[in-house]
Amino acid sequence: MNMKIATVLLALLLGAAPAWAVLGQPASSVQSDHAYFRGMLVQLPRQGYELHQISAPDGTVVREYVSQEGTVFGVSWQGPAMPNLSQLLGSYVTDFQQASQSPHARRGPLVVRTERVVIESGGHMRAFHGRAYVPSLIPNNLTQTVVQ
Repeated sequence: MNMKIATVLLALLLGAAPAWAVLGQPASSVQSDHAYFRGMLVQLPRQGYELHQISAPDGTVVREYVSQEGTVFGVSWQGPAMPNLSQLLGSYVTDFQQASQSPHARRGPLVVRTERVVIESGGHMRAFHGRAYVPSLIPNNLTQTVVQ
């Protein structure tokens, strides 16, 4: 009986997790992000991509960079708390986890550069920031500097 309760609770918790526009995936979940943050969503068309920016009441800002094909090629964040990176990064979170467990200087941002993804994350209490992008998904007319 305890196992059934635990399974139901786990399913409820996972079902209640926010749906992010996940790096490397279609951008169809941006509206879910908007609802989760209870913030203001602004969609800004740019040259060769669209920027979806969600500003939450607590000061958190999440930016999702979507190609014209509808794929999230980059995400960035800043705010008083670190967002759930496994939700933002999707399958790329394993690259981040492996890098964060390997020895590196504890001062300054953590920078992960693999063949698949680039992730930069840093900050301190009440001032976290970072960005992640998939180089192979960045539209040809853009560079990685667009993800800020």
